Amino acid sequence: MQNVLVINCGSSSLKYQLLNMEAEQVLAKGLVERIGMQVGRHHYSRPGSDKLSEELPVPDHARAIELLLAALVSPDHGVIESMKDIAAVGHRVVHAGEKYSSSVLIDPDVVAALEECIPLAPLHNPPNIVGIKAAQSALPDAPMVGVFDTAFHQTMNDWAYVYPLPHQYYSEFGVRRYGFHGTSHRYVTIRAAEMLDRAPNTCNFITCHLGNGASVCAVRNGRSIDTSMGFTPLEGLVMGTRCGDIDPAIVGFLSKKLGVTLDEIDRILNKESGIYGISGISSDLRDVEREYAAGNERARLALEVYCYHIRKYIGAYAVALGHVDAIVFTAGVGENGSMIREWACRGLEIIGAELDPFENGVRHDEAIISKPASRTKIMVVPTNEELMIARDTRDLILQRKHDHV
Repeated sequence: MQNVLVINCGSSSLKYQLLNMEAEQVLAKGLVERIGMQVGRHHYSRPGSDKLSEELPVPDHARAIELLLAALVSPDHGVIESMKDIAAVGHRVVHAGEKYSSSVLIDPDVVAALEECIPLAPLHNPPNIVGIKAAQSALPDAPMVGVFDTAFHQTMNDWAYVYPLPHQYYSEFGVRRYGFHGTSHRYVTIRAAEMLDRAPNTCNFITCHLGNGASVCAVRNGRSIDTSMGFTPLEGLVMGTRCGDIDPAIVGFLSKKLGVTLDEIDRILNKESGIYGISGISSDLRDVEREYAAGNERARLALEVYCYHIRKYIGAYAVALGHVDAIVFTAGVGENGSMIREWACRGLEIIGAELDPFENGVRHDEAIISKPASRTKIMVVPTNEELMIARDTRDLILQRKHDHV
C-alpha cells in the first residue's frame, strides 16, 4: 500500500494531494478552480519544485479529475508512472448525517446514503458525490474511501446534540447538532496527545479550529462530546463571514424590517456577517488586525467579539469536561495568529491555562505555548486533514485485504 490520492471537491473547485503512505510524504498537490465557468485554472506543485499554473476550460469535475491525473503521470512534472500507481482514493465528504461514525469503503449503498443527506448539506454533498463518481469512472480499479466531517462528532451524547424543539423535527427531519471540521479536530487530538507522550484515549482537550470557518470541540478521552457548529456550519463561533450564535428571533425581525425573504436573510448571515459584518473591512483577520493597529474602532470591536466568543466556548467546555489537559489551536488563524491566541486566552488562568508571551510568537509550527507551570497546556498543532484522510484510506484498504486473506 503506497500512494493514496486525496480529493476534496467543492461546488466549483477540487483540491487534491497524492501521498506516499510508506513515509507519509506529499508527492504532489494541486487545485482546480472555477469549474463550470468559462475559464478554469489548474495549479499544481511538487515539493522542491516551482508551482505550475494554467488556464483552460474545465466544464465539470470529471474534466478536473482528468487534469489532475494527467499532471501526476506527466513525463515532464509527474510523480508516478501510471494510474496503476494510485492504490486508493480518499474523499473528503462534508455530511454523513447519522449514517456513519467512521470512515468507510465507498460502495453503491454509501453513495445512496450520501444522496439522502443532500437536504442536510445542499451546497457540499452534491459536489462531493460528483467527485466520487468522477474518480470511480477515471480510476475504476482503485478502491474509494469516504471520510466524513461529521463522523468524529457522532460520539456526542443525545443531551449535547438534541435541540430544544418539538422532538418530531429531529425524528422526522434530522434536525440536531451534527458538528463539522471533525477530521481536523480528530487529527489535532491525535497529534497533541503524541506531543504530550500520551495516548489519545487518556486526554481531555479543547480543540479550536480557527480559519475562515471556525469551531471548538470538547474532547474527552479522545472522543468528541460537544462542538460549537450545529445543524449547519453557521452556528457557534463568530467566523469570517458567518454570524455564529445569535438570537433566532433576529431572523424573522430582519426579514420583516428589510422586506426580504428568509433565503436572503440566510445569505446575509452566511456571507455578510461575522468579522466582515462587524468590521466592514474584510473577512480576513490579517486585514482587520492591520486596521486595528491603525486605530480603526470597528476593527477593534470585531477582534474583541471574535476572541470573546472563543473564550466563552473554552470556558463552557472546561465545565463540560471537568478537567482539561490542553487547549489546542489549529487551522490558519489558530496556527499563525499570535494576537488572536493571546486575546482568546485572556482570563483562562481560572482553568489553569497560562499563556507564555514569548512562546506564543510561533507561526505554523507545532509548539507548547503555555508557561512551564501552567496546569492546562496551551498548544499549537497545524492541522493536516489530507493526511488524516490518507491514513483512514490506507487503514481501511489494508483491513479489507486482511479480511480477504
